[in-house]
Amino acid sequence: MAVRAVAKNITVSPKKIRRVLSTVRGEKVDRALEVLGVLPTPAAREVAKVVKSAANNAENNNYMSQGDLRIVAIHADPGVTLRRFRARSRGRASRILKRTSHVTVVVDEEVA
Repeated sequence: MAVRAVAKNITVSPKKIRRVLSTVRGEKVDRALEVLGVLPTPAAREVAKVVKSAANNAENNNYMSQGDLRIVAIHADPGVTLRRFRARSRGRASRILKRTSHVTVVVDEEVA
């Protein structure tokens, strides 16, 4: 039975998070956490939190062994975009878009 965890309103754009997600897609949870711990981006720390949460949900709620878990699906969707304005010359303003993300991780036991 697949178990999922969702982190909403992460303050990193979905484009930046998707680069990190592609490195751990389909990996075992232990291996994915090792890889995410080494990556230097702030997005990797946020993704690691969600992967740990999904693994802990599977272990505590469904009594699955954490060593047997594999990431079945992982994706990032756009969240709320905060719109800010910066002053420009001659009384004008330019828009700054501060994008957020929703990250979903689905884990399941590996079939032997």
